[in-house]
Amino acid sequence: MTSGGSELRDGPEPERGLLLAVMPKGADIDSELAELRELARTAGVAPVAEIVQRRMHADPRRYVGKGKLEELKESYGSHRAEVLVVDDELDPVQQRALEDALAARVVDRTQLILDIFAQHAVSAEGKLQVELAQLEYNLPRMRGMWKHLERLGGGVGTRGPGESQLETDRRLANRRITLLRRRLRELRTHRATRRKARARSETPTVALAGYTNVGKSTILNALTGAEVPVENRLFETLDPTTRSFEHGGKRYLVTDTVGFIRRLPTQLVEGFASTLEETLLADVVLHVIDASLPDDLMSEQIEAVETVLSEIGAGEIPVLRVANKIDRLDGSGRRRLANRLPDAVPVSAATGEGLDELKARVAEVFSDRFDEVRLLVPYDEGRVLSDLYALGAPIDERKDTDEGVIVRARLPHRDVRRFAPYLVVGAESETG
Repeated sequence: MTSGGSELRDGPEPERGLLLAVMPKGADIDSELAELRELARTAGVAPVAEIVQRRMHADPRRYVGKGKLEELKESYGSHRAEVLVVDDELDPVQQRALEDALAARVVDRTQLILDIFAQHAVSAEGKLQVELAQLEYNLPRMRGMWKHLERLGGGVGTRGPGESQLETDRRLANRRITLLRRRLRELRTHRATRRKARARSETPTVALAGYTNVGKSTILNALTGAEVPVENRLFETLDPTTRSFEHGGKRYLVTDTVGFIRRLPTQLVEGFASTLEETLLADVVLHVIDASLPDDLMSEQIEAVETVLSEIGAGEIPVLRVANKIDRLDGSGRRRLANRLPDAVPVSAATGEGLDELKARVAEVFSDRFDEVRLLVPYDEGRVLSDLYALGAPIDERKDTDEGVIVRARLPHRDVRRFAPYLVVGAESETG
């Protein structure tokens, strides 16, 4: 057992939490629990102690063995803990056993993350997704809430308001789940409509992905001039935020997405489809990496992100790695980074270093999607110019002449044939 501590953000007095985990022999306790400590800190829990049991698999009934459970009870009391935080998703039987043994509140990893999500959801869709995930998590655990009535047994004399209330609660929960899913489908339909408009304009789309807290939102702000809130907390971004930047006269859309972690619970991957769908539908993914991390931790985070991208079906989308926070590296650190991630674009979102190169690399990815053309548009066909601007303002130059308007534009490949009647070549097409 080791004592723990953590600095917490300003706010209400943090709860005193005891951290519990089951790990196989050989696992690095400090490294494995680092993420749980940060999750606890973000949720407003101050770790006061940590208990780890070395075994291949958790006990199916109590999560830990009988001996470790006695140690846990003693430590929980001696440290005056207020909540037990477990670094796994407990099944209802394990959770009830721990609650009974400690006569205390037990929060598992999934519940902890859901609590953080509930704190950070801002949009209507984000709040609906949090509620849906919480209901689906709690539904199989409802019977435990009424276990004091089950002890009466079944049959004559026990079929009363308790069982009725349990069934009523389940029915209400299932009805609410159905309603939430319907509302989320409607919101996704609206989002799909917006995407179709975006696709018609052929505006290149870029999704920021990465381990939570690597600086994705800071990069979004630095690239686009947005003012998305940036704080040093896990899961600060839950709702997809899309902004744009221009480079070489071309507009690009950038979407920030939820930060990934190791062992992201399945229901959260499924439930937070809105932010993950933006990753799926992007033309390219910018995988943001914290360049200031030690090599082993950096490797773990890279693997975690790549695993989630693969799980959600984004593994086939082109990926451009971005090594952020290089302002924290000295000369030798930068050389090691270049050897470690030779294809990554080194940047510092905080100082602006490397952002111009990043924009250029993004533009390079899309360079073969457009053809540069010169068009002569007669004055009586002004709708053609309107159509050009509707494609995302691909007009680089324009000049009025006696014959009409000469423009130089970059058209998506599929639209070149559409404007073929207005194509011109040679000296007459020069715009000045």
